[in-house]
Amino acid sequence: MPHDYGPEIENYRAYLGLLGRLQLDDKLTGKVDVSGVVQLTLLEADSGWLEREAAERLPWLRRVFANNLLDEIRKFRTKARDVGREQSFEHAMEQSASRLDHWLANEQSTPSQQAVRAEEELRLAKALACLPAAQREAIELHHLRGLPLDRIGERMQRTKGAVAALIFRGTTRLRELMSNSRDEI
Repeated sequence: MPHDYGPEIENYRAYLGLLGRLQLDDKLTGKVDVSGVVQLTLLEADSGWLEREAAERLPWLRRVFANNLLDEIRKFRTKARDVGREQSFEHAMEQSASRLDHWLANEQSTPSQQAVRAEEELRLAKALACLPAAQREAIELHHLRGLPLDRIGERMQRTKGAVAALIFRGTTRLRELMSNSRDEI
């Protein structure tokens, strides 16, 4: 019978949603229900949460999420199952997490520093979720996917200047939210 670690696991909802959005290409964005995959992952995580050491939980949760997201994506793909694609997807998920990690801080290697960095990742994901959709999307595409402003503009059907303004306003608000959440801790 699963234990109720809901409040602790719930902290990862925004983070997993962010990773999921970063993995989907434009063709699947409207088809795959990332929030549903996050919900499924959190339900599954409840049963195995304490079986892992604290430092192993986030990588394990990302793997569970990657597998669930891959299963959901498979529903929209017509190609036969390809183990190479699955491994590359899991690698891409780790890269997204690494880009997120890198955006927050560079090399930190002690366990306490890793725990702080993981907490920062969660706070960033929660703060991003509080931004207006256009600002969040522009920041995710530019800072976390590494897309140039002109490509983001094409995707969002906005000018390069409008995208830059969205990123500026969103980043300013994001700093505010991150600072406020740090004060609450």
